[in-house]
Amino acid sequence: MLVSIDKRGSVSLPAAVRKDLNLYPGSFLDLTILDGGRLALSPVAVYPTVRLSDSGLAKLTEARQGGVEQMPDWLREEITDAATDPN
Repeated sequence: MLVSIDKRGSVSLPAAVRKDLNLYPGSFLDLTILDGGRLALSPVAVYPTVRLSDSGLAKLTEARQGGVEQMPDWLREEITDAATDPN
């Protein structure tokens, strides 16, 4: 399949290829340069990382020490408020 490179260096994948590979806007591809200058693109899943402050890490440690049968009240509240509270 022949594709071209635009002036920004972008390559457009034909719709049929994107559909077959379930690729959508925002999908990630791993680019590998193979022997002889061949290129290989492989779909990959990328998951965002969660970064915790020192106080967040302390709360997580406390929650882990609390056992699996019951979450601390403060953690239950944090989970409930997570969608609305930016802090």
